[in-house]
Amino acid sequence: ICGIQHLERAGNRLTLFDSLYFCIVTFSTVGFGDVTPKIWPSKLLVVIMICVALVVLPIQFEQLAYLWMERQKSGGNYSRYRAQTEKHVVLCVSSLKIDLLMDFLNEFYAHPRLQDYYVVILCPTEMDAQVRRVLQIPMWSQRVIYLQGSALKDQDLLRAKMDDAEACFILSSRCEVDRTAADHQTILRAWAVKDFAPNCPLYVQILKPENKFHIKFADHVVCEEEFKYAMLALNCICPATSTLITLLVHTSRGHTAPWEAFRQLTGTKQTLNRESQQSPEQWQKMYGRCSANEVYHINLEESTFFAEYEGKSFTYASFHAHKKFGVCLIGVRKEDNKNILLNPGPRYIMSSTDICFYINITKEENSAFKKQEKHRKKHESKLSYHGASRLPVHSIIASMGTVAIDLQDTGCRGPSGATLALPAEGGKEGRRPSIAPVLEVADSSSLHTCDLLSDQSEDETTPSDDEVSAGLEYAKGYPPYSPYIGSSPTFCHLLHEKVPFCCLRLDKGCQHNYYEDAKAYGFKNKLIIVAAETAGNGLYNFIVPLRAYYRPKKELNPIVLLLDNPPDMHFLDAICWFPMVYYMVGSIDNLDDLLRCGVTFAANMVVVDKESTMSAEEDYMADAKTIVNVQTLFRLFSSLSIITELTHPANMRFMQFRAKDCYSLALSKLEK
Repeated sequence: ICGIQHLERAGNRLTLFDSLYFCIVTFSTVGFGDVTPKIWPSKLLVVIMICVALVVLPIQFEQLAYLWMERQKSGGNYSRYRAQTEKHVVLCVSSLKIDLLMDFLNEFYAHPRLQDYYVVILCPTEMDAQVRRVLQIPMWSQRVIYLQGSALKDQDLLRAKMDDAEACFILSSRCEVDRTAADHQTILRAWAVKDFAPNCPLYVQILKPENKFHIKFADHVVCEEEFKYAMLALNCICPATSTLITLLVHTSRGHTAPWEAFRQLTGTKQTLNRESQQSPEQWQKMYGRCSANEVYHINLEESTFFAEYEGKSFTYASFHAHKKFGVCLIGVRKEDNKNILLNPGPRYIMSSTDICFYINITKEENSAFKKQEKHRKKHESKLSYHGASRLPVHSIIASMGTVAIDLQDTGCRGPSGATLALPAEGGKEGRRPSIAPVLEVADSSSLHTCDLLSDQSEDETTPSDDEVSAGLEYAKGYPPYSPYIGSSPTFCHLLHEKVPFCCLRLDKGCQHNYYEDAKAYGFKNKLIIVAAETAGNGLYNFIVPLRAYYRPKKELNPIVLLLDNPPDMHFLDAICWFPMVYYMVGSIDNLDDLLRCGVTFAANMVVVDKESTMSAEEDYMADAKTIVNVQTLFRLFSSLSIITELTHPANMRFMQFRAKDCYSLALSKLEK
């Protein structure tokens, strides 16, 4: 307005009101033409202003419209008509972070059957700028509805139409400063949802294991600490178990056409394979070759892989399907049962209505089968099973020992002689074969009802003189004391008598022994050291897998807990029954503490992310202290196997960081 009025002093000599009138008429695209600029500077200014307005004004109007719609959504309702005609799920969170939202949306919509579902987010806070930008993307704006409200208010649950929802997900943020308080909020939300909509399936994420028993009514409960420590422990036994689980449960690519998805997946696998072959680690090479495998399911009667094994035992079907087709049968589900049985063992007989869960490069429906020639079959008949010792290693994997899922009904004990007979190997004396013959149907005369617990490891049937002299004669049973209610009972190696609390302290002598460091103990096996801030109840789940009954006694590694803060008495009560478990108060920052706890004799060093550093002003800096500590260990003890927990996956590229190493830089690109 001022520019037109100023420049037209040399032309029409417009008043300020005339200039205002001209601008409104021009930019509203009415253009009466009764007032027009007369000189070229004024005309140039009008041209520039119109060009700017064409760019700026639509953006501003779009933002205004979006804000108005979001305000309507936050304070509005999810339509009852839509709830009854279209399927939706409700996501309840205390605060919505962009990482949590994208992980949930990408995995939820990865399944083809969920493409038509709506996601209604119920959150008590306003969405931040990052979430707002993501929800403006057309792919999400048409599927995701954000409602501001609390799950504890029936009015807000009614707005989200919780009673008509297909499912409700209650999630917690890992970066909470007070994780116990976050669990308390999650528990209240779960109670409120169950009270309002009793028939709505409930999926709950809890952080601390001691709070799990409050929400046993939920259909599915995932306890982060319980799962985390069990995964860290299994990484010590089998390298990169967490990598295997991550590859299985995460979707590799987003929504693409089938051929494009196959091309991208193949390219990703080839890249990972090519990079992993340069690694000196055998497990990295294997993971590179098998990284594209995923879990699929199919009805047994419709399957080419498994149909011929109807009436056979699960172990027989798993063994021979792997040997014939290269697929790994890992579990089954009965038609009338919603629970999946993982590796149910030789007593389970396959039925035509069973749903089989298997690991393969692709689902059976997308596989092509070639008929084998007769001479090939004759050749294979010559390679038939001739005893357990002649089996290749990859076939042995398919017939590993059964995993006890539910041990509450295994109180009875069979006679000591009721075990599965093994084939005699001539007159040789030595290590017995890794597996027994795989039977089509379990032999009731040789398999007793409770042989799962009476089965001995291959080196434990008769203890040697060295074991007796070394004090390796442990008992097997359930730990008599659990640090929290709701822990699953697990059959473990235990001591006949609990160790006095003073003897659990590694770095201080007592009246029972005078050792003050790990070297003085003279352990035969290498140590497993866990560096943690506190001895939380979840740490109990780290010890249990490493002391499980199926672990050979000779292979039990001493466990040393390096804690910043002293453990409380009830935690010591829980661990004092386990053999070779010690603790020490110290810090991973202190080199003397590391040497005293035996870092030079360690097979694995497990570094747990500290709760006090999980939240930072800059989100991705939450792992800074952990990464620097791990890098220090890597520099000082290069042969040490380090297993680390990180809050943000983007920080993986800084583990064992080498600025000029081609292999490390290639891995960094893959991790990005």
